Amino acid sequence: MAIVSSAVLLGLQYALLALGVYITFRVLNIPDLTVDGGFTFGAAVSALLSIAGHPFLGLLAALASGAAAGIVTGFLQTKAGIHPILAGILTMSGLYTVNITIMGAPNLSLIGKPRFYEFLYKLMPDADKDLMKILAVFVICAGLCILLILFFRTVFGLCIRATGNNEDMVRASSINTNMTKVTALAIANALVALSGGLIAQTSGYADVNGGSGMIVVGLASVIIGEVIFGKRSLWLGLISAIVGSVVYRLIIALALETSIFSANALKLVSAVIVAITLSVPAIRKAFADSRRKKEARRNA
Repeated sequence: MAIVSSAVLLGLQYALLALGVYITFRVLNIPDLTVDGGFTFGAAVSALLSIAGHPFLGLLAALASGAAAGIVTGFLQTKAGIHPILAGILTMSGLYTVNITIMGAPNLSLIGKPRFYEFLYKLMPDADKDLMKILAVFVICAGLCILLILFFRTVFGLCIRATGNNEDMVRASSINTNMTKVTALAIANALVALSGGLIAQTSGYADVNGGSGMIVVGLASVIIGEVIFGKRSLWLGLISAIVGSVVYRLIIALALETSIFSANALKLVSAVIVAITLSVPAIRKAFADSRRKKEARRNA
């Protein structure tokens, strides 16, 4: 149960990362590599303010810092005319220096410092602390997911979705596609940075290299969720990203608990899981084609 609760807590924390990746990867249809730098950016800001005694302000600042990183990437894409992948790489590279400058060291420790979930300990002193952490993070994830669903049902939210589907058509309708792109990137990276801020406070430290490979984690969560729920609607896609994040963490935890993999194989396990989940549609198609051929032979 300890392994499951730890995996669920991590999955819910990374769920915000998955939501951000879903917005850029599925809604906006843009591969955004700002994620790795933005995740650490949020963790650094959140940790710094937690050390100063303001954990809740740290989460809000992480949200704002991620939005700022997304705006920079959006500006490079829309105004500077830089390819989306390269724009994300440039922002990510620049954020490394920003992050280490904010932290003042390669890492920060939050041992003995206030955390955002500690107010629940005072409200329910007899409750299980791990359960309180899961509850606090779940409330944040659920609340933001509901806000995103409502936002994407507004006129501007529909414009963002339309931009991802057919940018030329949206531009022909006199809609500012640059604004929709920048806004979507800001929202997505704000969620990514908030995920980093949550993890920094719950894990008790922030590391300048903590965001390495986060784009893979986000994509894996999104794809696993789509394998489970399919691609039906945006609101279901957002929910599936959260569920996919939890399932992904459970798979990782179970894989590392076996004697086959060590803790050092985390990146390899992640890459294998992503490769397998990405291959699921092709495998399904191959089975469907095989069945059609067999039925055609029987009917012949």
